Amino acid sequence: MELSRHWRLKSQRYSLVGEECHGCGAKLFPPRDVCPECSRPAQELYTFSGRGTVYSYSTVYNAPAEYEEFAPYTVALVRLEEGPMLTAQLTDLGEQEPAIDMPVEMVTRRLRSEGEEGIILYGYKFRPLLKEHSQA
Repeated sequence: MELSRHWRLKSQRYSLVGEECHGCGAKLFPPRDVCPECSRPAQELYTFSGRGTVYSYSTVYNAPAEYEEFAPYTVALVRLEEGPMLTAQLTDLGEQEPAIDMPVEMVTRRLRSEGEEGIILYGYKFRPLLKEHSQA
């Protein structure tokens, strides 16, 4: 990954920053130039709470290149509290099995190392919502 692209995507990867449409109020992730709901410009930045629920999931046993060290791992469709759905790896499951409607929260974790220099790329993953966070 080129360095300029990494910096451009940093707020999306570390803070779940998307956009909010002033036309219809839709929350968008990832950011888009045009709202898919009403076709108006959506340029107001919006930071998502990072909480949501598992909509669907699958466990990957035969990982693609650069992800073999993590196999097996679980990838989920997560519906954020604010509405958008995104794909992310589930982490910190321990002995807990993933489940549909499982409450989850975003965490920043290592995604992979890249290149001969071993540049470490971080990004968002989701873990089961901790009990103390669910009452906040």
